[in-house]
Amino acid sequence: MRPGKLCGVAVVVALAATACGGSGTGSDTGTDKGAREPGFPVKVADCKGVTTTFRSAPRKIVTSNAAALETLLRLGAGDRVIGTGFPPHEGALPGALGAQARKVPVLAKSVIPKEKLLGSGADLYIDTFASMNTMGRAGDAPTEEEFTAAGIKHLYLASTACAPMAEKPQRDLSGVEGDIKRLGAVTGTSRRADALVAGMRAKTDKVHRAVGGLAPGKRPTYFFFDYDAGTKQPVAVCRKQVANAVIGQAGARNVFDGCDGDFKPVSWEDVVAKDPDWIQLGVRNRGDAAANAKAFDEAAAFLKRFPATKGLAAVRNGKFLRIGSERTTIAGVGNADTVEEIARTLHPDRFKAAR
Repeated sequence: MRPGKLCGVAVVVALAATACGGSGTGSDTGTDKGAREPGFPVKVADCKGVTTTFRSAPRKIVTSNAAALETLLRLGAGDRVIGTGFPPHEGALPGALGAQARKVPVLAKSVIPKEKLLGSGADLYIDTFASMNTMGRAGDAPTEEEFTAAGIKHLYLASTACAPMAEKPQRDLSGVEGDIKRLGAVTGTSRRADALVAGMRAKTDKVHRAVGGLAPGKRPTYFFFDYDAGTKQPVAVCRKQVANAVIGQAGARNVFDGCDGDFKPVSWEDVVAKDPDWIQLGVRNRGDAAANAKAFDEAAAFLKRFPATKGLAAVRNGKFLRIGSERTTIAGVGNADTVEEIARTLHPDRFKAAR
């Protein structure tokens, strides 16, 4: 089946909500058969257009990683999460969210093994990345038929999982907002989802008023340096990655906006040819502030001593942004915070003028 378009926000017609991001066989199998709750049934279509119907909210959810878990916690559905893979590091989530996350059983520190996932008792599995199916455990991901046999419905975060096959690049955060609204519809927490999206838009609207009028040629160029992906060969974020939308919304130009897909290995010669004005030191959360600071220092030190990059204008001038990878490249409410942080760093005078 040919991949379809990446959908936007959920559309509700009568009692059916149709959106993009889930995966299934189109059947009504599962613990929700015959049930009826306000706002249901909800129909969710995957990246290829195959739909799954939810006749009631799932009661036992497993998440593939910390991104989906965080969104469920923010939606108020965290008490239904019975397990996760790739758990959030200590300190990654603030206050009460962090305390809730620590109560969620960790089924694996990376990709959840197939047998453990299928035997988890879950009625819904949320995948942040389609590529998670093979990351580190090639061939170990359940098939859709196995998910169905186990009574588990399978839903993807579309802005990350469907992005590589989408027809259009990501220029704004509508894809992320759509993911939040879809999860809200499926879990029966649509009001909370709407509030989260409204909070994101308040931040991005403020940024847009300050920098939205900048012509492309007036926008500083920007390179997201994924330090944890390795330094031997850099990995670029391309036009269909969430980070491309984050960078563009912040009033900058992603130097690799021209590459298709979401991520692409490039060469240091490619980076040098772009000579970015600013470089984000993309570091994944290490678990505490000191460890994160050390990793950011290491990333900056590498660029300063590496022969190919030490002469770049951004490196010479210390134009570095120390912003974590997760809230830049993975869907979540933190994307709006990153937009604002980048914009205020690159365009401080415009925000002063907007006061």
